[in-house]
Amino acid sequence: MTPLAPGEVILAMGCHDVRVAVHAARLWHEGWAPLVVVSGGRGKITAGWEETEARVFARVAREHGVPAEALLLEEAAANTGENITATRSLLAGHGVPVRRGILVAKPYMTRRSVATARLRWPEVEWLASAPEIGYDTYLEEDARRFLELMVGDLQRVVVYAERGFQVPMPVPEAAWAAHLRLAELGYDRHLIR
Repeated sequence: MTPLAPGEVILAMGCHDVRVAVHAARLWHEGWAPLVVVSGGRGKITAGWEETEARVFARVAREHGVPAEALLLEEAAANTGENITATRSLLAGHGVPVRRGILVAKPYMTRRSVATARLRWPEVEWLASAPEIGYDTYLEEDARRFLELMVGDLQRVVVYAERGFQVPMPVPEAAWAAHLRLAELGYDRHLIR
């Protein structure tokens, strides 16, 4: 993650983990940006939710003290790239110029979020922040799902850069070897085939 600096927007990247919305609310209260955008329609994991990720995140943010006038909802995005491009359009439509933004994502998604934002909205300085959740917590909650998600996410760091969806990010050799071994052991549910 990057050291924070004040910006114009906090972008909460939609997902199944509402602690991302709680963390975005905390950053708003700390004064890092005057506006919170909650972005997300429904993804693979949230397809069965009754509401969009953005609506769920907005409710959580309001429950944590973010007033409605400091919130914008982007409800169409189904992936990280769309979180960025749809939010860019939303803010342009509201006449909100952005020079610096803070991406809030799950801890294991921050690098890919920044890599995507740097390609899709390069004129903005993107910083990243995440809830302070250790890997042990994720493993205790649902070890298999967590490992499957991490294996898929690390693959995307490499593959999406190759496909031009994000800027390249270095992946340490040991991390890639662990990724390959976990995939070989069957933690491959979220791999791109």
